[in-house]
Amino acid sequence: MIRLCTMDDAATIYEIINDAASAYKGTIPEDRYREPYMPVEELEAEIADGVLFWGVERDGGLVGVMGIQDKGEVALIRHAYVRTTERNGGIGTRLLSHLMSQTEKPVLIGTWEAAEWAIRFYQKNGFAFVSPEEKRILLQRFWNVPERQIETSVVLCDSRWSAN
Repeated sequence: MIRLCTMDDAATIYEIINDAASAYKGTIPEDRYREPYMPVEELEAEIADGVLFWGVERDGGLVGVMGIQDKGEVALIRHAYVRTTERNGGIGTRLLSHLMSQTEKPVLIGTWEAAEWAIRFYQKNGFAFVSPEEKRILLQRFWNVPERQIETSVVLCDSRWSAN
């Protein structure tokens, strides 16, 4: 079952994100990886900034989460994570499809350039890279990330996106 998460789910969202983000260790730039990958305060700030988390529930517990954030002219897919024990079972695809159905706006996704598995997942689901120049503009405009993250990330877009 896919459902909208509530603040009661924050501890579980935190757990899922930090479990799944262990895949980044040794892959993304060392200066960008930390443990926990997303501290509680950062998760709370993301929720306060309008990231709506949706989750797949199985056997009474969440096994994957993904956020969507309305940024006016676009929607951002944020923080897509599935428990390591549940990977490659279609949970991410189900969540992405559900979130895509929640908006008519163009959808953008930012991820680490080195996270090849994530990029393949998004491409398999119809997303394509924006140009490096456009990536920089979009990350500065719609995300709040440091310069080092801009340098080491990519942005993908759905078919509704067209550069203005």
